[in-house]
Amino acid sequence: MNRKKLTKSSTDRILSGVCGGFAEFFGISPLAIRLIFVLLPSNILLYIILALIMPEE
Repeated sequence: MNRKKLTKSSTDRILSGVCGGFAEFFGISPLAIRLIFVLLPSNILLYIILALIMPEE
């Protein structure tokens, strides 16, 4: 069984690849993920935490 893992994107990255990784994992547009992180202020702290703990691709 081939399971997908949530990792930072090495190809679709602007800052650290967190949003690109989520987009690849869920199969949606990276722009949609980036808008969610930008529009919701509490997600900025979450983004920083994810950038530190998410493994590289």
